[in-house]
Amino acid sequence: MARNALLLLVLCFYAYSAPADQVTLKNGDRLSGTILKTDEDKLEMKSEFAGDVKLPWSAVVAIVSAEPLHIALKNGQTIVGVVTTKDEKFEVAAPSGRIAAPKSEVMAVRNNAEQDAYMRMEHPRIIDLWAALVDTGLSFTRGNSDSTSFALMAKAARTTKGTKISLYSTEIYARSTLAGVSNTTASAIRGGARVDVNLRGRLFAFGLADFEHDRFQDLDLRSVLGGGLGYHLIKEKDRTFDLFGGLTYNQEYYSQPFSPPNPSTTRKTAEFVLGETLATKLGSRTTLAEVFNFFPNLSDTGDYRLQLDATAATKIKNWLSWQVTLSDRYVSRPLLGLKDNDVLFTTGLRLTYGNGVF
Repeated sequence: MARNALLLLVLCFYAYSAPADQVTLKNGDRLSGTILKTDEDKLEMKSEFAGDVKLPWSAVVAIVSAEPLHIALKNGQTIVGVVTTKDEKFEVAAPSGRIAAPKSEVMAVRNNAEQDAYMRMEHPRIIDLWAALVDTGLSFTRGNSDSTSFALMAKAARTTKGTKISLYSTEIYARSTLAGVSNTTASAIRGGARVDVNLRGRLFAFGLADFEHDRFQDLDLRSVLGGGLGYHLIKEKDRTFDLFGGLTYNQEYYSQPFSPPNPSTTRKTAEFVLGETLATKLGSRTTLAEVFNFFPNLSDTGDYRLQLDATAATKIKNWLSWQVTLSDRYVSRPLLGLKDNDVLFTTGLRLTYGNGVF
């Protein structure tokens, strides 16, 4: 028993005294912890007492690593080994021998886990890097009147270094019963896909396909195909803001079963699309995602459409959140007798798989 206690004490001592990476800054400050990677102009590390820390890469003058790091150089070479700093040069104890490189030649620094993630981003399979979420909202009443409202939204995204594929779908349904008479009061389905391809710098190209059915707009089907160019105005780990514009072709098929003698209407128009997307963190547990699209009509000048989708989600667990969603659809020229604006507000649970930007 005493031997086991002594062994446990020794193990705890070694665990506590295990060496850590050290980073020295220009002002002489030293931080200890685990070096993760460089991200743009920041060095990310995890400190035992300070948590996740981002240091300006320009302020780093020395690194001493306890574990091997992957050092990517401007000439395309990647060196792996324990890193020390001598005479303002990074010295890497590589298997082939000690290699020195000036800091100015270092493009990136990654630990083993971050290097694995980087290589997956560089050479992913089509089944890799997918993330998905499902938002649910349900309300009902029972008594003198019965009502049921249901909203279901699903998204999937695959983000690589060069591309982003987004798939999305929303279903809205509501039904009420009063005095034995049942009526459906909401029924709509929306879905689509979008592909973004990074070009030079922060410029990207995109293509989209949107589809929508709304029973109470008498809309059998709206199909929108288009594409254009965009710009990553803000592109950070926890915050992105994109602006984009392009052209779309919109086909709308309406049916008006209660309005003879003109029971159906078809519209086929060309449109501009101008918009923006925002994704950001609000604190450590809450995220905000918002998409706005403006579609000026080129075939019927003066007509236009607006689309707004905004969601705030607060994390309960890594896979579970509580979400609040606002969705607005506006058409400047609705069918006779119908309103021009449809607003949807839902709240409920969110189930999440993977870590992705939606």
